[in-house]
Amino acid sequence: MQQQEKRYSQMSTFELQQEISQLNEKARKAEQMGMVSEFAVLERKAIMAKSYLIDPSTIKENELYEIEGAPGSYFKVQYLNGVFAWGFRVGGNTDEEALPISMLKDLKK
Repeated sequence: MQQQEKRYSQMSTFELQQEISQLNEKARKAEQMGMVSEFAVLERKAIMAKSYLIDPSTIKENELYEIEGAPGSYFKVQYLNGVFAWGFRVGGNTDEEALPISMLKDLKK
């Protein structure tokens, strides 16, 4: 019988850090081998895992954040739901979307 994988929400900080490290290593190897879609999946998983290391209370509603990995792109947070910030990209599409909180960079730092 296959062991049930733990959800990120059930992992300790140490387990999350190990998971992120393993995902980054696998992503690096996938990129080297030219496995673009595999790389993208692993990168997304690492972003999700990182979100569980961030205290959601540090993300403020109606604040503007730079989007990690997209310099010059900004996101206005409307509300939070778990480790996702819901809101809108500034100056772009007006559709509401959700981003993992680890993708938001505080402009005040």
